[in-house]
Amino acid sequence: MDTHIAEPWRAGRSLATELRAVLMIARKEWMIFRRYPSWVIALFIWPVLMPLAYIFTAQALGGPGGESLTRFQQLTGTRDYAAFIVLGSILWMWLNMTLWDVGMYLRNEQMHGTLESNWLCPTWRVSLILGGALTKLLVSVAFILISLLEFRVLLGVHLLAGNVGLALLALLLTIPIVHGIGIAFASLVLRFKEANAMVFLVRGIFMIFCGITFPVAVLPGWMQVIAAVLPLTYAIHAVRAALLANAGWAELSADLLVLGAYAIAAPLLGYILFGIVERGARRRGDLGQY
Repeated sequence: MDTHIAEPWRAGRSLATELRAVLMIARKEWMIFRRYPSWVIALFIWPVLMPLAYIFTAQALGGPGGESLTRFQQLTGTRDYAAFIVLGSILWMWLNMTLWDVGMYLRNEQMHGTLESNWLCPTWRVSLILGGALTKLLVSVAFILISLLEFRVLLGVHLLAGNVGLALLALLLTIPIVHGIGIAFASLVLRFKEANAMVFLVRGIFMIFCGITFPVAVLPGWMQVIAAVLPLTYAIHAVRAALLANAGWAELSADLLVLGAYAIAAPLLGYILFGIVERGARRRGDLGQY
């Protein structure tokens, strides 16, 4: 199939039309989300269930009065292991949600039987993913706020202390990184028709190497080298240092600069990969195959 045939609809495409398409897709996804109340209930359950197992384990190992937390404090700068674990878990669950929701968006369209018809619409193909990602981003913000509230009420963990401004900056820089990874996963669906195995693999790698529930300093040297390549390592360290140790720009500038570089590179690489895979799917004619 010739993929270089001119597409006349491109001439009438503009930023305004693409933005309108993104908003309409986001609205559609929001309507679907509201139709399933169990999804809303999950936003209140998972933020608590996932970190509790690690918090109780840390409490058992640290002793009733925290007698064994000296080494932990030396490595992390804080004795508040509950807040340490909660912050890492929240960011990891955010990544996990994005991998599943944004990365599997095109697969869901396949399952609904709407992918091919959407592909024929006179709009930028990435807009299809960005529209779904916008809704998931709003859900993720709600997820983070619910998590902060629940741990404040249930465990007395107060996370909105310290340098909140730099913590928010780290989170803002993490948004394009996480969604860039999500776009890359969306492209895998076009090629392999399934991304479950890759989601399990990647989220497991991030959990082990990024220090979700423990300081990266306890990892062997070769594992720390891998951790230094993963953007979530810097996001978690920056947020923890800002909120738990009241770190300022001098302490966090290196982390934030790395996050800034990843915030540019991750969406760009995700878009390039998506374009390569999408052109391959058009040549093979297997876009609608399961």
